[in-house]
Amino acid sequence: MSIVNQLMAAVLAVLIGLASGTVYLMSDSSKEMLIHQLESHGQDTATHLGLYLAPYMAARDTAAIETTVNAIFDSGFYQQIRVVDAENKPLFVKSTNAQISDSVPDWFIHLVEITPPEMTREITNQWQKAGSIFVQSRAGYAYEQLWRGTEQTFVWFVVLSLVSMVFISLLMRYILNPLKGVEEQAQALSRQKYIEQSLIPGTRELRQVVLAMNMMVRRVRTMFDEQAKNIEEIRRTAYQDDLTGLANQRATFSQLNERIDYRRDFGHGHLILLQLADLQQLNNQLGIEKANNFIRACASQLNELARLTENPVIGRISISEFILLTDITNSDQLEKELEKLLTSLTKVYQQLNNSTEHAPVFIGVAAYIEASSSKELLANARQANTKARLDNTPIHYNNTGNTVKKNSWHQHVSNRIVSGDIFLQAQPVKHISDNQDIIHNEVYARILNQDNLPCMAGEFISVVKQLNLMTALDRSVLNFAIKRLAQEPGLTLGVNLSNESVRDSAFCDWLISTATTLPRPEQLSIEINETSVLNNLNQVTLFRDQLKQAGVRFGVDNFGITPAGFSYLYTVHPDYIKIDGSLIRELDNSAEDRFFVRSLVTVAHSLDIKAYAEHVERDTQLSALRQLEVDGAQGWVYGKPEQL
Repeated sequence: MSIVNQLMAAVLAVLIGLASGTVYLMSDSSKEMLIHQLESHGQDTATHLGLYLAPYMAARDTAAIETTVNAIFDSGFYQQIRVVDAENKPLFVKSTNAQISDSVPDWFIHLVEITPPEMTREITNQWQKAGSIFVQSRAGYAYEQLWRGTEQTFVWFVVLSLVSMVFISLLMRYILNPLKGVEEQAQALSRQKYIEQSLIPGTRELRQVVLAMNMMVRRVRTMFDEQAKNIEEIRRTAYQDDLTGLANQRATFSQLNERIDYRRDFGHGHLILLQLADLQQLNNQLGIEKANNFIRACASQLNELARLTENPVIGRISISEFILLTDITNSDQLEKELEKLLTSLTKVYQQLNNSTEHAPVFIGVAAYIEASSSKELLANARQANTKARLDNTPIHYNNTGNTVKKNSWHQHVSNRIVSGDIFLQAQPVKHISDNQDIIHNEVYARILNQDNLPCMAGEFISVVKQLNLMTALDRSVLNFAIKRLAQEPGLTLGVNLSNESVRDSAFCDWLISTATTLPRPEQLSIEINETSVLNNLNQVTLFRDQLKQAGVRFGVDNFGITPAGFSYLYTVHPDYIKIDGSLIRELDNSAEDRFFVRSLVTVAHSLDIKAYAEHVERDTQLSALRQLEVDGAQGWVYGKPEQL
């Protein structure tokens, strides 16, 4: 019960006690007054009756006495009238039972006892005693008057009490309204949301409570921000190049291996390797400061090109080399963008060197197809870069393998996706503490190629993107997944949504309405890539709230590799995160990786968010994850994905 309701109950109890006491006192006082009225009424009747009956009583004329008494008695105000002679012998007695109106309840009659007094008057005639008259008024009159007064008092009490309760309730709610804000703050704080009250109450005690709560919220928020900043500093130190802000060599190669060799979901594209011609000569020509500015410009321009790709891999792999894995497959578009990049770098170089020379950079471009490994792709890019240096041309393209499928393959993929002719594979996410306990199964979309053999996502995903069919693919995957969940109540599935689907409000509405048809919506988990979350933070936040209301779980995939920080966790507050596999690959051998992953887990747990690890391949990694208190793991250590 709320404090307002408790106070209202206390006030009501006091009012009831006060009313009960008031009614009792009023009833007792009224009772005494009514008895005095009955006494006076009886005495007056006896006196007046005696004056009239005196000669008849002396003459013992019982007929006249009876007639007179009956006439008075029939008025209904008397319970008994007795006329006796001088020797107290009855001359005439008239009595009746105490008649009480039906409007007076029996419980009131039993509760309040009223016995009318019998009043007497001695009668004399010609100075001799003729007898006495005894008159007892009717008790019913007193009961009726007393009940009518009590009833009116009770009615007025109820009316006034209701009016008072409404007024007191409004007054209390106004006075105690800051406590409602404190309650909301406490509940929000338990959900790791930080809100402050802007309206400070004037009441001293409430003012202190609100100020203390606001101070606590600020301190908790500061602690979280400081924790996030510390982890960001750790990430920058371990995985970021100090000069350019891009991923360093170790982080870049780890992410490239993750995308190309393990996940194999990048699709078609190109690997761009940009190399400075001669760093020592550049330092001699420009000086170290200007040379560093030019290196930063190279990183900045390459990063601008990376913005055209949803999930690129970009980094500095040596003091003079940068790479970018982009999903641009159109050769004309790629050539145009690289020419724009060279033009920008040439302008920067000329400004720094005060000359008209071209920027001393060479770019090698290698086409990426699904059969390529990360080492092979990087070697092809280096060969193209070397060829550019030997030919003294800014850009050289190594088009080993076609990056764009033939029209027949495009048509084949389109037909499969549009018709929903796909099948699913699944890989379990298991609790670290119990390798048999499955948290959920992440599903992967697969199609059959033209030879009716299963295709990995990397073989057709680029075509799906080019044809703008990612939302159609996600819809097909979800239809299959929800159908299986409806058939198997014990099954739990996780589905990863594309950036295109997240931006499609109609798709999100369809997903919410469809998920609510499940007997247990918590069977379904929706995952969104961290980059997509950051690129669509407002839409994702709204979508996450809708999923929560529908009972569907929500997670952030590939967590921990973006340089934007982790403050978005406070806003989105997912049910779980999946730490990117590039941070897990060398976890058992790298103290830096273990320290960083431990920090990520600490941040997640401080917000009551579960932390799972992706792409776990070895038992030694599992042991390290247990020590880091990671909640769950997913990867080939539990086997390859199997058909669902």
